[in-house]
Amino acid sequence: MGMVKRLFSLFRTASFLAVLCVSLATTAVSMGIWAVSLTAQVTTMTASAAATAIAHRKAIAAAVVRTKAKARLRRALVVLPIAGIAAAAAFERQDYLEWKEDNPEGDLEEYGCELSAVSTEVIDEVLQDLPEAVRPSKGWLLARVPSCEPQTTSEDLAGN
Repeated sequence: MGMVKRLFSLFRTASFLAVLCVSLATTAVSMGIWAVSLTAQVTTMTASAAATAIAHRKAIAAAVVRTKAKARLRRALVVLPIAGIAAAAAFERQDYLEWKEDNPEGDLEEYGCELSAVSTEVIDEVLQDLPEAVRPSKGWLLARVPSCEPQTTSEDLAGN
């Protein structure tokens, strides 16, 4: 009987250890899956935050460009002879240099086209800010804003 009792005790201990090992292994696997899932969530949230930050930066940059275009149009409307022209030229040069920092590959023509496009967008707001007595017509102003249309080259024509 002593031998059966020891065998039963050994079986019981082995069973307990087997159940304990299976439980610990299951817990370890489930914790590993949970950690991978959380890592994926963190990665997704980080990418989303980065995309939102980039979009926010672009929106701020667009607002700054619009504000500068409004200021540029105001300056152009109130330019005083000689001193006003020199000041306007200095302002334009500074704006171009700032634009060039953000667009190192760009040239003066691209800068002018971007200014024309943004100026056309904000022209109504600028005119609203002016007193009616000195407010020019929108058509008159738009006729003086250069338009930048894609230029057709002989290469473009040959490709089409």
